[in-house]
Amino acid sequence: MNILEMMKNTSSGAVLPDEYKSLSTQEMEERVLHIKSRLGKRLFIPGHHYQKDEVIKFSDATGDSLKLAQISAENKDAEFIVFCGVHFMAETADILTTESQKVCLPDMRAGCSMADMANIHQTQKCWSELQETFGDTILPLTYVNSTAAIKAFVGKNGGATVTSSNAKKMLEWAFTKKERVLFLPDQHLGRNTAYELGIPLDQMAVWDPINHTLKSEGRVEDVKIILWKGHCSVHENFTPSNVQNIRNSKPDMNIIVHPECPYETVVLADYAGSTAYIIDMIEKAPVGSQWAIGTEMNLVRRIIKQHPDKEIISLNPHLCACLTMNRIDLPHLTWSLEMIERRETTQRIKVPEEIAQDAVLALNRMLERA
Repeated sequence: MNILEMMKNTSSGAVLPDEYKSLSTQEMEERVLHIKSRLGKRLFIPGHHYQKDEVIKFSDATGDSLKLAQISAENKDAEFIVFCGVHFMAETADILTTESQKVCLPDMRAGCSMADMANIHQTQKCWSELQETFGDTILPLTYVNSTAAIKAFVGKNGGATVTSSNAKKMLEWAFTKKERVLFLPDQHLGRNTAYELGIPLDQMAVWDPINHTLKSEGRVEDVKIILWKGHCSVHENFTPSNVQNIRNSKPDMNIIVHPECPYETVVLADYAGSTAYIIDMIEKAPVGSQWAIGTEMNLVRRIIKQHPDKEIISLNPHLCACLTMNRIDLPHLTWSLEMIERRETTQRIKVPEEIAQDAVLALNRMLERA
């Protein structure tokens, strides 16, 4: 959700009432539990890994954005899906669920800076200019961390969505269809995945949607992958100097990072993979092992609590948790659930049918290869 949409929602009254700001934690927890009990199977609360513990404790399922959307779609009993994550995640859940199911986002201002770095007007202009340069040789892929409109654009043009877990598989598939790939909106995941597939850096180019320019270290005609100039504002702050500090102070510590981190950081780390990969690696690690994790702080703190038998730290100890994820908190969850009970919710996420139809094409092309 971009800033204009956030302002629109604010002006339309979708703002936490003052009464919820004065409630005690105990009062809110009791209200949430009572509503969950009363609504039963009619209510489903998915919680993303990056959410605060005060929200996760009431989640019926935890996971990454696509997993939660899929679980929501499989839950045919749920009339109300209160998605504790960010805007694009709730959009994906709405696309995959039935018309009778209502997807709500407790705070409509919970957007994603990465998703906002690629809007449909920029993408259409980019596509037009790339077609003039390269002809019909490009297939678009988009990270699921993108708006429904971008997913729809990709689906309409024969492409698919990807996750950080299956980006390599989907990029391999894309290259069986076309000579080149346009990868939206995260340049780092695209670069790291393409490099892992053996594509050299001088065969990658970066499209700048602000200046409408294509920059490449090599010859334009040799470009295999075009990376959209977007990034995660959290993961971009894990730097090579962070890695070097760990190497100097704790030489025996393993360093594991998310592939949304910059290429220069990923190549210096010991391991790189999706959120699920990071969680699994730590769970299987031997007792007493040491780990520095390069991903969102709420998740790192939770992993530390869950594994007291290991020494675990954040790769960047000065990093803040994701600000937009943190908009979903216990007061907003309480308010959202009470609004649902009163049938007064203004927090529903509804993707227009014409966008959903094309977006689901992109999602299904990926799910067919899962």
